[in-house]
Amino acid sequence: MSIAFQEEKVHEGKNFKRIREIMGLKQETVGQRCESKFDQRRISEFENMWTIPEPTLQELADALGVTIEFIRSFNEEKAIYYIQHNQNTSKQNSLNHFPTITYESENKIEAILEKLVEDDNVKTQAILDLTKVVADLAEEVKRLKG
Repeated sequence: MSIAFQEEKVHEGKNFKRIREIMGLKQETVGQRCESKFDQRRISEFENMWTIPEPTLQELADALGVTIEFIRSFNEEKAIYYIQHNQNTSKQNSLNHFPTITYESENKIEAILEKLVEDDNVKTQAILDLTKVVADLAEEVKRLKG
């Protein structure tokens, strides 16, 4: 006697939606976090799909900071635990993160700006020299014609 196990079909859209809601994110916010910049309507369409295309599901998972497997094997209790303990709070990902400019950085910036000014002065002088040559040539042409 054999027992056949039927693989349960996962509603990826509903799982994605529930994770998004638990995280307190709006559809529009998730859409803007995606590389493809989905609008709110498109996110809503994904949430109604049983199966979301793999590349899109990867983008959505990245926007939520979870894996595709996490969305597919969603369990609300596990999800709440995962979200509470695995949120990326790195300053590097914060919109309000302002990097500290060190003294070395200031020196490098100053050196680059000085080089730009020097190059600009050289180019300006070259233009002035060429303008004088053109004016001299114009006078020579006038003299030869006249």
